[in-house]
Amino acid sequence: MIPLALRPPRLLSGLVLLLSLWGTAPLRGEETPIEIAPKDPWTTSDILRPTDLLAWMKSGKPAVVIDQVGFPFLYKAGHIPGSVHVGTGKDPEGSEALKKAVSGLPKDKTIVLYCGCCPWDVCPNIRPAFATLKELGFTQAKVLYLPEDFAKDWTRKGYPTEKGE
Repeated sequence: MIPLALRPPRLLSGLVLLLSLWGTAPLRGEETPIEIAPKDPWTTSDILRPTDLLAWMKSGKPAVVIDQVGFPFLYKAGHIPGSVHVGTGKDPEGSEALKKAVSGLPKDKTIVLYCGCCPWDVCPNIRPAFATLKELGFTQAKVLYLPEDFAKDWTRKGYPTEKGE
């Protein structure tokens, strides 16, 4: 048994615990890692965060193709400037529209897909659309990481948005 005089005060013990937990959390400015689920058809290098896409758009690098593969009413309500709605990724018609939209593009063209209808891990559109691009042989297919939805992870952060068709 540790003598009372040698025991750390409860406040000090709590502080040590807090500091040890804080050390495992991301530091301010760091982003939490994105977990890849077994059902995901992409790798970490296929994922873009909104800040990555914005930096690319502002950088003067070659333009990327940005396709929205979600529901048309969401696209009309607000979308990334320059993006094109190609149909819902989960539907055969959407898959065909995506194929048509990318036909004629070089296979190494960077194509960014996004939906944003709902939380990323349950989105019905993004996975089938990405799988379609990979099946077509596109080597630079990317997905925009919107963990909650387009409104929260893009619009409410003040990122550029257009409305309408």
